[in-house]
Amino acid sequence: MNNTASHTANSAVSTLLVLRHSSNSVKIVQSVAPNGNLIELEPESNGLDTMMRIDSAAGCFMDFYADFYHQLKNPDEFSFFKVTEFAAQETARGLQEYVNDSSTTEKEELKKYEVSIDTVDALRNKKNLDLDGVGRESSYKESTSMVVNPKYRFQVNDVNWDAMAELGLDKEKLEELGVLESLLKGYKTALLISVKCDNGDSGDTVGARLQLRLDDMGEVVVHVHRVQNKVDFRKKFLGHRFSKEDRLNLLSCGNMGRVVELVNPATGELVSSLVSLDKLTNELFSLRMEFVRIPKVICGVVLSEEQKEVLRSGKQLYIENMLSKSKRLFNATLQFNVEKQWVEFFFYKKVKVQSLTDDNGIGIPTTFRGKYLRKWQMDKLKAGEAAYISGLISEKGKEYQGYIRFDREEGRIVFSFKKPS
Repeated sequence: MNNTASHTANSAVSTLLVLRHSSNSVKIVQSVAPNGNLIELEPESNGLDTMMRIDSAAGCFMDFYADFYHQLKNPDEFSFFKVTEFAAQETARGLQEYVNDSSTTEKEELKKYEVSIDTVDALRNKKNLDLDGVGRESSYKESTSMVVNPKYRFQVNDVNWDAMAELGLDKEKLEELGVLESLLKGYKTALLISVKCDNGDSGDTVGARLQLRLDDMGEVVVHVHRVQNKVDFRKKFLGHRFSKEDRLNLLSCGNMGRVVELVNPATGELVSSLVSLDKLTNELFSLRMEFVRIPKVICGVVLSEEQKEVLRSGKQLYIENMLSKSKRLFNATLQFNVEKQWVEFFFYKKVKVQSLTDDNGIGIPTTFRGKYLRKWQMDKLKAGEAAYISGLISEKGKEYQGYIRFDREEGRIVFSFKKPS
């Protein structure tokens, strides 16, 4: 694939920045190799004249991006951002700093500025079906350009307020309930909202969670997740028969806790997936394993490959000494949630932590802030001595080191930058 899209002399030229999820690194796109691997450039590279150049005209950009994206071998490993070629270096450096200094929740905000392949494909389909061209260029540009930098994924004027009125809702009511902002960000409402029933004008209402989405025609629609009857676990779900343990897990924490083979209703193929339950609406959700993303760092703790695999398989993982936004250490049980498509925290449930015991029978954790301890470090902790430790990662992604010792009274490992006397 040629790394330069055709463009006219008078049109602005754009390029793509890429955020690789596995390494949290930001680079500039050069091209796609014949085997589907992405070829990237460092922001400080001397070869920036070979960066990918794309005509910024909305229709041209969408056609090029769709072709580019579908050539990638593993496109879900990346997030792409459209920028002007002249601002590529500076924007890449700024984006890298943002990624390094942001919490997991703050990184989620970047999704508002990604070039979404779903949006691009939907708008291209709409363009092909409706070729009147009136006002299309500006709407395409707003939907695919990071340069616009909108505060929300959707704007107030994008909402179909007639459809909202049919549900018995308006802008003022959504603001009063405190859910309008989350809707405009593309999130599902965190609480149930009373909406009119579908069956006539009786005035009956039912609880539901709302979410704004783009349909296949590129239109913003209100998706209504109405409260359903409790799940009948005797019935199969996409070909899967629930075990007693499956049912208990879904009802207790909302996640089934294991990978299962589900039947794709469209193709009949078996798909390895995770399953979760929205306990507010009683809806079951599934997610293919290739779409399950586990972050490398969670609240300052660098996850080992073994820990990431535990989360990816749907199981629970207990992590100690995570760092909150208020700079306080906390412990929690983590598990991937399909409905949220992210890792969630449980503070009410604690799973058994693997540990070694000292001569007094006191358990000493084998990990500290996500880093596995070596035998000589464990021996020092068991002997009541301080052990030097390096390679720890702060919440801002910076490496640091210091000394650890085991506090028998508190039953935990404590850290200090200076060696304890």
